[in-house]
Amino acid sequence: QVRLVESGGGLVQDGGSLRLSCAASGFAFSSYAMSWYRQAPGKEREMVARITWDGDSKIFIDSVKGRFTISRDNAKRMVYLQMSRLQPEDTGVYSCSVETVDGLQWGRGTQVTVSS
Repeated sequence: QVRLVESGGGLVQDGGSLRLSCAASGFAFSSYAMSWYRQAPGKEREMVARITWDGDSKIFIDSVKGRFTISRDNAKRMVYLQMSRLQPEDTGVYSCSVETVDGLQWGRGTQVTVSS
């Protein structure tokens, strides 16, 4: 069974940085693209970043381009989201995900709160 465990969230001030980590198990991690999603209070969940299985291609939503980067370590079965110049609008629960034959699967998420 797929298991995704996020960590690294916390409370930071406007302009601060955080690195989120996701530990993956239960599937062929190195064969799958991985994504980070977030859900802000009162808003829909949105995809923040995605990385291909080999790390050769990355995509980001416009609002985080230039501030966030996604990376992965297939040997460690880890995916990361480095967040810089955080804004209050970045506040939300951040979850990593993978799409398998059973559909999109999620971790429980880690809370990121950016204070102004």
